[in-house]
Amino acid sequence: MKIAVVIRQVPDLIEPLEIADSGAALDLDGATFIVNETDDHALEQALLLKEAAGGSVTVVAMDFGDVDDTLYAAAAKGVDQIVKIPLDEDSLPETQAAAAMYAAVIKELGADLVLIGVNAHNELAGLVAPVLALELGLPYVGVVRGAKAAGDGLIHAFKEFPGAVLAKMAVRLPAVLGILAADQAPRYVPVSRIRAAMKTTRFEEKEAVVPAAAAGVTVQRMYLPEVGERAEMLDGSAEEVAGRIVEILAEKGLVK
Repeated sequence: MKIAVVIRQVPDLIEPLEIADSGAALDLDGATFIVNETDDHALEQALLLKEAAGGSVTVVAMDFGDVDDTLYAAAAKGVDQIVKIPLDEDSLPETQAAAAMYAAVIKELGADLVLIGVNAHNELAGLVAPVLALELGLPYVGVVRGAKAAGDGLIHAFKEFPGAVLAKMAVRLPAVLGILAADQAPRYVPVSRIRAAMKTTRFEEKEAVVPAAAAGVTVQRMYLPEVGERAEMLDGSAEEVAGRIVEILAEKGLVK
């Protein structure tokens, strides 16, 4: 089985993000980047499928953010091939353009199965995964929590529905799965193995032309969250704190 995995970089939310001067995008010049969490699970699921049923895993990523560190870690985990898509701009393409670029590269790989995180916190409504399937002309199953090779050109995907209900779906390959979580947590790789991978791993580069802007949602303006009233920290003994809580509830009209 030939598996292709899309890996994306996203801003690290542990640090505050700023709005660019245009007012319609984030200023990413000072941001730090990490691997998108659901893409990390997609990679883990691909490696588990390879270990269980054989085959190969190819990672496809745009040359953006701190992607090289992520790709070296992927190589240390056991990825067979790594493909980077060069970018002319300092920002990521919009949803439809990004999906089209990934699709252009993946088509050349001849993958039987394409895995991608079902969403990313810097994209609108988690559309890259289904639009990628549309661009590839392949069936798509999203919000997948685990997958098993079933033989005879089938994959069993466990799709989550509201209420934590899992449906076991038989999906005929080739197909695209939007991964929410792998069968197990992404594996840890020691720094020593990553450093060793840095000495031996070679990235392939494949050009993918950014298509003309397609119809879709355009961000007109972004705003920082409004700051509400600050919390009141209560000090004193247990009796004093309890008394102050009663006073606050009375001021709000919640108790008499």
